[in-house]
Amino acid sequence: MRELIAQELEQLRGRWEGTPLEPWLAVLPTQLAQGFSSARYGDIPRWLQALSTLPKLKVDAITMSTDRVGCTGAVTNSERDQLTAALQGLHPWRKGPFELFGCHVDTEWRSDWKWNRLEGALEDLAQRRVLDVGCGSGYHSWRMLGANAEEVIGIDPSPLSNLQFRAVQHYLQQPNINIFPLTLEQMPSQLRAFDTTFSMGVLYHRRSPLDHLIDLRNTLRPGGQLILETLVVEGGPNTVFVPPNRYAKMGNVWCLPSPVTLRGWLEKVGFKNADIVDINTTTTNEQRTTPWMTFHSLEQFLDNSDPSLTAEGHPAPIRAILTANAP
Repeated sequence: MRELIAQELEQLRGRWEGTPLEPWLAVLPTQLAQGFSSARYGDIPRWLQALSTLPKLKVDAITMSTDRVGCTGAVTNSERDQLTAALQGLHPWRKGPFELFGCHVDTEWRSDWKWNRLEGALEDLAQRRVLDVGCGSGYHSWRMLGANAEEVIGIDPSPLSNLQFRAVQHYLQQPNINIFPLTLEQMPSQLRAFDTTFSMGVLYHRRSPLDHLIDLRNTLRPGGQLILETLVVEGGPNTVFVPPNRYAKMGNVWCLPSPVTLRGWLEKVGFKNADIVDINTTTTNEQRTTPWMTFHSLEQFLDNSDPSLTAEGHPAPIRAILTANAP
C-alpha cells in the first residue's frame, strides 16, 4: 500500500504543481497514511490481501459512460472465479454497478439511476476539474471521467470504499482520477480549485448543513457548478424535519429540509442560480440487498405494513437533486 500511495503522490505532484491544488500536497501524505492506517482500521490487512489476489488480465476495452462501469477482455473460467473471489473479499459493495471481464458487481444501490436523473442538469464536464464529495467506491467519479472531465478527485472517509476504487483502477488504469480517505472538512479551506463539485448523500449526515454548503462553495472557482443530492421531506420554504431518534435505522441523520428550503439555504450562503432539478422517491428496486451487499437494505428500513413510512414511522426516503453556481 505504501508503494501505491507513493506512486499516486508522485503523479499528483506532477499534475498539481502550479495549480490551486498545490497547497494540498503539503498535508496529503500524512492524511493518506492516517486514512489507510491498519492501527485505526483493523480490516485493512484483510482487504489488502483481497486486492493482492486480483488476477493479471488483459483489458481490451474500458467502459466509463455506460450503466456498468468497468472493462472487457478474454478470460478463462478459473480467472473469472479468481477475480470474483477477490472482489467479494471487499464486500459490501454499496455504490455501482460495475462489470469487470464479465463479472457483474451488482451493488446495493443502482447508482446509475441517480446519474441518469442528474446528467441532464450538468454543465459540460469537458476540461473541468471535478470534486466528488462522499464518493463511496467511486462509481459516480468514473461516470464524471466518462463525461470527459479533465480530472476527478473523490473523497470518502471509508478505507473500504477507497480500496474498492483501487480494485477497479487496477484494471482501468486512468491517471487523472484519484480517491482519498478523507472528509470535506479535512481538505484545505478556501481552495476555490474545482470547476464542478458534487455532494451526494452527505448533507443529512452533517450536524450543521449550512456549514457544509459553505465548505462546498469554498471548493469551487467563481461560477463553478455545485451538484447537490440529499434526502428531503415534503413541505414549504420553512419546512425542516429533525428526526427525534433514528431515521430509516440510520443514527446519523440530523435534518431533512424540504427542497425549497434547501434552495433557500443555497441562496443564503451565496450560491447563484439555485434550481431544483429532480425529486424522487427511493424504491427497493434502486436500493436493495444483493449477493454483493448481503446486509439489511431499504426493505428492512421501512415499515413492514406501510412502505410510505420508515421503520420509525417517519416519511419514507425522498431524494432531491439541486444545482447552483458559486459566487
